[in-house]
Amino acid sequence: MIQVFKTNPMDKLESIYFKDDEEIVKDVSIFREKNTWINLTDPADEDIAAIQQAFDIPVEHLKAALDEEEKSRLEIDGDILLIIIDVPIHSEKDKCSFTTIPLGIIVLKDNIITVTTEKFPLIDEFVKGRIKGFFTYKKTRFILQLLFRNTSYYLYYLRQIGRVSDVVENRLKKYMENEELMLLLELEKSLVYFTTSLKSNEAVLDKIMRMQLVKKYPDDLDLLDDVIIDTKQAIEMASIYSSILSGTRDAFSTVMSNNLNNVMKRLTSITVVLAIPTIISGIWGMNVAVPFAENPFGFAAVIIISILLSIVITYLLSKNKML
Repeated sequence: MIQVFKTNPMDKLESIYFKDDEEIVKDVSIFREKNTWINLTDPADEDIAAIQQAFDIPVEHLKAALDEEEKSRLEIDGDILLIIIDVPIHSEKDKCSFTTIPLGIIVLKDNIITVTTEKFPLIDEFVKGRIKGFFTYKKTRFILQLLFRNTSYYLYYLRQIGRVSDVVENRLKKYMENEELMLLLELEKSLVYFTTSLKSNEAVLDKIMRMQLVKKYPDDLDLLDDVIIDTKQAIEMASIYSSILSGTRDAFSTVMSNNLNNVMKRLTSITVVLAIPTIISGIWGMNVAVPFAENPFGFAAVIIISILLSIVITYLLSKNKML
């Protein structure tokens, strides 16, 4: 899918071109209009070929963000600036599943191109005009706004992970099931993705700062500082949550193991207590002379002895916290 947006003279965002997956690009000149934002979402080979033809961009730049394993980076190729960042997404099917996907930002002389494998809220905010001060003719500001909102989503999802982990922890306190431990494991995995991606994004931000790419508008440096600060905060939050989740999972695993040991200990003690009447009845069942064999109350005596011994053993085991 290809979408082309442009800020009109009234500073309102307008959609000047839209192509879905079934259409064919007939004229690439529309893409060359100045001060536009071209958004590619899961583009077909024909879409990439059309953009490549319009701007003479290396195909590998356009396809970079389509590789899920692509790492965050910044690359300058002549007049083309390529920025790859990792964007957080939340699975709609699994509330505990969070991951990241690449977002490609290609900055040309008069245009900006974004490339993604799927739709997600970050891009939708810009498409729907929800970002204050967003203009397609301010390319540097657009890049920084994308980075800032992206970091905001990391912080938002990290808080969600914190809330979900609290819910799972409270459930574990009531009843310990493998499902809850698997949820903690899923959250830990999400935090690993976030931490890795945030550190990669931080490296891109540092490179932007060192290369002095933000110098057109007075507020851009302040915005970049905000992005860097929020990114560091997100990294710290992810690290803290990861440590807490790891400690929580280990603690509950230890508790579950300890509970199992206690159950086995009690079962063993109960087996010992129940074995006493069996042993005594086995001895008195032998075809040899035994006490009380001729006594009319012998059977009752054997039963009483078994009960008394069982009571004594039970008391001793309880005293030693074996029951």
